[in-house]
Amino acid sequence: MGLFTKDIETMDDLFVHTLRDIYYAEQQIQKNLPKMIDKAADPKLKAGFEKHLEETKGHIERVEQVFDMHGVKAKAVDCPAIDGILKEADEVAGEVDDKEVLDAALIAAAQAVEHYEITRYGTLIAWAKQLGRNDCASVLEKNLKEEEATDKKLTELALGGVNRKAA
Repeated sequence: MGLFTKDIETMDDLFVHTLRDIYYAEQQIQKNLPKMIDKAADPKLKAGFEKHLEETKGHIERVEQVFDMHGVKAKAVDCPAIDGILKEADEVAGEVDDKEVLDAALIAAAQAVEHYEITRYGTLIAWAKQLGRNDCASVLEKNLKEEEATDKKLTELALGGVNRKAA
């Protein structure tokens, strides 16, 4: 199924479809984070992934809240983009034996996921506002802020020593 399917005729349809996309993405991230936690050697990285797993559960709840507020059923649609990002992360992590290099790879993979989420939430917020749904936008903005904060923490970890140890 492509992004522009036959069921998308209006901006509202596009908003709901993209909301279902991020709902699927958050669910897949929730399933994949425990593997990343297990593979991480750096204690700060492991703790960061554990914290983000808890945040991801909250992101799912907020997206469900937006579905309710918007009066549509909470339903996921396949998202080939997040599937690809997660598959690549798993493949790269499976090929790295050195724990310090693996931590650098895990950070890079996690940031690819975060950047995808940041783009989706930014778009959803803009569309919600355009549709006059500032209430939905404000809920989605909480997720966006947490995704941006996670991305910043990952950068700090990478630059604060993980990349240097890996090199």
